[in-house]
Amino acid sequence: MNKQAPNISKPRTWSWLLLFTTSGTLLCCAIPITLVTLGLGASVATLASAAPWIITLSQYKGWIFLTSAILIGISFWAIYRPGRICPTDPVLAAACNRADNWNRRFILLSSGMWLIGFIAAFGLPLLLRL
Repeated sequence: MNKQAPNISKPRTWSWLLLFTTSGTLLCCAIPITLVTLGLGASVATLASAAPWIITLSQYKGWIFLTSAILIGISFWAIYRPGRICPTDPVLAAACNRADNWNRRFILLSSGMWLIGFIAAFGLPLLLRL
């Protein structure tokens, strides 16, 4: 009998949501602030005129960073919580391990993106004031 693993080896929907929300922190804050710091203010003006929703995102950057930090925290808990085990069936265990590897990659990528966005949005303006 040929057992096939259920489709759990792909990243789950919340992983994509996590990546999407942390990408928002880069779009609203990190990229424009970095471009302005490098003297590319005209590029930011062009970006804002082509995608005016970026201005709305930057107005609510505190809420965006808070929401994405909460999602990252929940994701860390879901991935690294104590007592989390994979099934003992070899096929299901292999699929579970693949899913865990993908989820760990997503959480590390999302955390790195969030950190870059946070430093650009809150750290750089503070350093420029000093």
